[in-house]
This record gives sequence, C-alpha cells and structure tokens, in this order.
Amino acid sequence: MNLKVDTSSIELSELTLENVGSWPIVVKLFAFLLAGVMTLALLFFVLVDDTMTRYDSLVQQEQSLRTDYRNMYAKAANLDLYRQQMKDMEATFATLLKKLPTTHETPGLLDDITYIGTTTGLSFQQINWQPEVEKEFYTELPLKIRVVGQYHDFGEFVSKVAALPRIVSLHDFNIKSQQGDLLLFDVVAKTYRYKEPRGK
Repeated sequence: MNLKVDTSSIELSELTLENVGSWPIVVKLFAFLLAGVMTLALLFFVLVDDTMTRYDSLVQQEQSLRTDYRNMYAKAANLDLYRQQMKDMEATFATLLKKLPTTHETPGLLDDITYIGTTTGLSFQQINWQPEVEKEFYTELPLKIRVVGQYHDFGEFVSKVAALPRIVSLHDFNIKSQQGDLLLFDVVAKTYRYKEPRGK
C-alpha cells in the first residue's frame, strides 16, 4: 500500500479562504489538524489551567487546615496542663502583688532604706519622695537619695536594698568624688504600688 502523497503540484499562493472546498485533501487534513490542536490548546488554557490553579490553591488550603487542626488538637490535648499553668501564674502574680507596698507602707520603706544606709556607714544628704508616675497596672514611686561614703559602703547599701522584702529597684546612679576618700552617691530608688482597677 503506497501512502506517499504528491505535494509538488500544490501551489501555496492558490490556497485562499475563498476556495477552501477546492484545496487538496492533504492541505485540508493539515488545516483541520492545526485547527484541532489550537482548539485543544485554547480549551486547556481556559478550562484546565484555571482548574489546576484552583486545585493548587485548595491543596495549600488543605495543608494549612491540617496544620491548624494539629495545633488545636495539641492545645486541646494539653488543656488541663494549660489550666494548671494559668493557676500557677495567677498564684505567682498574687505573690508579686503582695510585694508591692500599699500607700500606708511607703513611710516604713523610707525608714528601712534610711536604716540600711546608716548601718552601712553612709551619711544621708538628701532622701525624699519624687512625684508619682502612673503606669497602666501600677504606680511608680521614685525616691531621690543622695549619700556620702566610701565605695564599698555603696556596694553593701545596694545589696541590702535589693534584699528588702518589697520590690525596690535602683536607677540613675551617679558617683562623684568628695574630700579625701569620700564619694557622693546619687541614686533614684523606685518602688511600685499596684493600681486597683476602676470600678472596684
């Protein structure tokens, strides 16, 4: 069986859309094949490509949902542990609040700091409360302190203030030399008072 087709007699310049019916069978088949391929390519890009994009998006969404599910499952599995941790944190917070002085305790705190300073060999030149600073959950109570003494006395003073049962933090250190081996020590001691929520 001979499948060879003679294309030598085909003149491309004679092939126009007006005489499609008279095109040779080989040209008609080629044109039909080309139109079919172009139609399939167009259908792929219009239908299949959009579907594949949606599929990829859904796969990513599924992975995200699986991750969320695992995280929620882990939290649900450890719910009792989280509740116990919350109770522990509340107990710790209550303990810390007890370390914040009330308004009535601040004069006692002033006495404690004065006592610590004098027993460590320091001489007070100034010790007085500064204006209170309101914060969101607490009030800051700054205490301006100026003492004269030796360097090692300052170290002992700071150590004993840090050991007080109430929270006291020291800020804005400044040391200047005085006569002889004495030094002038300026510092701001801050203590804190818990601010009761409004409406209580």
